[in-house]
Order: sequence, then C-alpha cells, then structure tokens
Amino acid sequence: MKIDNELVDRLAELSKLEFDEQAKEGIKKDLQKILDLVQKLEEVNVDGVEPLIYMTDEKNVLRKDVVKDTVTKEEALQNAPQRDSDYFKVPKVIKK
Repeated sequence: MKIDNELVDRLAELSKLEFDEQAKEGIKKDLQKILDLVQKLEEVNVDGVEPLIYMTDEKNVLRKDVVKDTVTKEEALQNAPQRDSDYFKVPKVIKK
C-alpha cells in the first residue's frame, strides 16, 4: 500500500485533525514504517504457535486480607478543622 497525501487527508478528516504540509510528510513516513513492519511480520512462520493471551504464566498472586488496627471515628474526627457529632464538615461545593 502506498501512503500518499490523499490517504493522509482522508485519515485527518476521519480523525478531525488538521496537518500542515510538513506534518503530513512526517505522518506519511511514520505510516509507511508501520506498514513495512506489518509486512515484515506477515513473513514470520507461525504454524503451530498458540495465541498468546497473557504475557506470563503467573496467576493472580494476592496477599491475604489481614485486618489491622484502624482509626476509630472519634480519632479521625479529632483532627478535623470542622466537624459535627459524626461527620466532617466541608464547604458546600454543589449549587442548586
């Protein structure tokens, strides 16, 4: 496939982008490099190769969920600049 100004203009239109002539030249070179790479990959013999789903054979290794000391409501409210009996008081941010 040949990358030309018409193709770049069409891609720019579809993506709602605008390019000057200098940028178009760079894009044409980049797109051609991508196509060349894909063509090179098509030459590789993949007969008998299973599709790769995960990069490693590792399974999810999760730590045990251990309950640790937590801050009580009273301790948390101790440092609050403004508080109610059970809640932090904050400035109103939503207007009606």
